[in-house]
Parts: sequence; structure tokens; C-alpha cells
Amino acid sequence: MDIIKTDNLTKKFNDLTAVDNISFSVKKGEIFGFLGPNGAGKTTTIKMLTTLLHPTNGSAKISDFNIVKDRDKVRKNIGVVFQEPALDTELTGGENLDYHARMYGIGRNKRKTRIEDVLHLVDLEDKRDVFVKNYSGGMKRRLEIARGLMHYPNVLFLDEPTLGLDAQTRRAIWEYIKKMNKEEGTTIFLTTHYMDEADYLCDRVGIIDHGKILVIDSIENLKNSVGNDVITLSCSDLDGLIKRLEKEDWIENIERHESLLTLGVEKGDEKIPVIIEISQSQNIQIKSISVRKPTLDDVFLHFTGRTIRNQETADIKIPPRFRSRMG
Repeated sequence: MDIIKTDNLTKKFNDLTAVDNISFSVKKGEIFGFLGPNGAGKTTTIKMLTTLLHPTNGSAKISDFNIVKDRDKVRKNIGVVFQEPALDTELTGGENLDYHARMYGIGRNKRKTRIEDVLHLVDLEDKRDVFVKNYSGGMKRRLEIARGLMHYPNVLFLDEPTLGLDAQTRRAIWEYIKKMNKEEGTTIFLTTHYMDEADYLCDRVGIIDHGKILVIDSIENLKNSVGNDVITLSCSDLDGLIKRLEKEDWIENIERHESLLTLGVEKGDEKIPVIIEISQSQNIQIKSISVRKPTLDDVFLHFTGRTIRNQETADIKIPPRFRSRMG
């Protein structure tokens, strides 16, 4: 059953198309990852799905409610944790949760029970009466996740949930996300540009770049699309080697990335001597060569032609007045 469904969803800011005619669906109960660099359109998509931005074209439904026509019903069915903190630091953790529950009209007795439940879920029971201004960055993130769950949403949107956190805290947040997905049965829509985060958490992922969805599939299928193993090499004549290797039917795909060549193959360890022999026959010198299993970084590289880190340093021309509204 699809709990989120979009149809040609588009958002333009004057002559800038931030989200470009995207159509996809998310299944009930899954953790769905939306991958892409900063500026790819991830946050803009979330803002449309959560009714904070009006689409320029297209439509979307959440729990069968239209994001434009049924805004109030959509909001009752979703929770949102944005990149920027939205907690009241002059209140305690418990007071933040209580205030949020009151906004959703949850009765006193139910509020009390629910606050205990969500604090337990994110391991903050002993911090309930501590002012949020005294929380660490990881604790604030966990409290925001707990707050997003207070009103029993069908879908929880997490926009870059571990951005800026250290590795240990990021891993802890991942465990809480897995836990709430399992125990609460909440569908998770997660945006991230951390490939390891998506790999660990998500059932399926979609890759978005320059406002367009390039591919959506399970992580296993996406990795398999690159090849069972990835061989990376540099040599004295990339063009010449590519021309020769294109004749080999055991190579599933060949990609050139500036001074490097990546090959998708089966049984990569066995193929390295073959590649070296072919290179020598063409008087091409292999400078470096390695083999490994494919990762989501390889998938992103395969579909976009560059790594996500390269994308982040690219010169993306966005009008200053729109930069805070895009993701």
C-alpha cells in the first residue's frame, strides 16, 4: 500500500526549477531515502509534501489526502523534523513535548502517557526536566524526533537528521530511527547526502539531482546495477584502454571519471590479472588498480557521473533570496 504518492510534482522559483516534474511513491511502513547533494531539491520536496510550499505544478497525496486541498488532514497525519532546530530552549524537554501535544489537541491523560512513551523511545527519560538549552546537539535531535512522534503520525519526515553530528551520535540516531520504525510502525521519509546513512537505514532510495529523480529502487538492486564488484584503475592511456575493454563482454559497465576508470564486473579479483594482460598487450601502463564491492557512492557516481562530494563543491547558481528555501 502506498502512503505517499506524487504525480509530476514541480516547484519553480521564477526561472529556477527546484523540483522538476517528479513522480514516485512510498510504501506504508518502509524507510524511504531521498538522496542527493545540497541544492538537489530534497528539502523543497519535503516542504511541498508537508504543505509548507505550494507546488507550481503536479500533485501529491499522503494517506490519500491531497497536499493542497486537504492540508489540515495531511498535517494531522505527518510529523516533521527539519534541518534547523525548532525547539524552545527555555523550556524543558517534557514541556516542549507537552506544548506540541496541546497544539494537536491531545488530552491531558493521553499527553502524559505519550510523553513517557516517546522519551523512552529516544532514551531521554532522565532528561525530561532538563532545560533544552543544556542539551547536547544529539540530545536535541532525539527530542525533535520524539516531538515529531507525539501525535501518532503515519509518516515522519526527517530532513538531514544527523547533519553536523559526530560519528558516534549519528550512529545512535540511526538506531533510534530503526527502533521507532519497528515499534511505532511509522513510515519514514528520510533525506540525506550521507550515503552510509541511507545504506544502513533505508529499504528503498531515490536519487535526485538538479530537481530530477534519476532512479528509485532497493539498495541491493541499485548496487547490483553497478556490478557485483567495482574495479578502479588509473593508467597511461584511458581512452585507449576504454576502447579495448569495450570489446570484453564480461564487463557490465565502464565509466570514466576524470583520471580514473571504474569497471563493473563479476569476480573482480580474478579479472585484475586479465585487465593487466590486456593493458600490456596495448602498451598501456597501469598506474594503480583496486577491487571492492559496490557502495551507494558508486551508485550515485554511476547515475550522475560524479561523486556526491564533487556535487557539493559544484558552482550551483541559486538566487540569494531563494537559498534558504531550497534543499
